[in-house]
Amino acid sequence: MRQNTLFLVLGTAFGLVLSRGGATDYDIIQRMFLLESFQLYGILGTAVLVTGLGLRWMEARGRRAGGAPLAIRSKPFNRGTVAGSLLFGVGWSMTGMCPGPVLVNIGEGKLYALPAFAGVLVGTWLVGRSYDRLRGPLGLPPAAERDG
Repeated sequence: MRQNTLFLVLGTAFGLVLSRGGATDYDIIQRMFLLESFQLYGILGTAVLVTGLGLRWMEARGRRAGGAPLAIRSKPFNRGTVAGSLLFGVGWSMTGMCPGPVLVNIGEGKLYALPAFAGVLVGTWLVGRSYDRLRGPLGLPPAAERDG
C-alpha cells in the first residue's frame, strides 16, 4: 500500500508539472510543432535529463528505487520503432496530446480529450491483437521478449 501511495503522489506531481508547464495546452503544443515556441522543448529536455540522472543513480546502486534488482538492457532498433514513432508523432500533432497528457486533460475536465483517450486504448488494443502479423514486416521481437 505504501508503494501505491508513492506512485499516486508521483503521478499527481507529474500531472501538475504537465498541466502548469503547458504540456496539456493545445495551442502551446501546436506552437511547439510549428517551431514558434520552445517552452515544451525545455520541459522535454529537463525530463530527459532528470530521467537519465535517475537511471544512472539506480544503475550505480544496482537496484531500483524500491530496492528490487535492476538490469538495464538496450532495446534493438527495428522498423517497428520507426513506424510507431511516426504514428505517435502524427497522433500527438493532430490531437495535441500524448498518453500522459491525455489523462491530465481528462483530469482538467477537458472533454475533447475523451476521443483521444479512446484512440490510445483502441490503438493499443489493435497493436496487441495484430502483433504476430506485424512481427515480420516490422522486424519486431517475439512477444515473450518484448516484456523484459
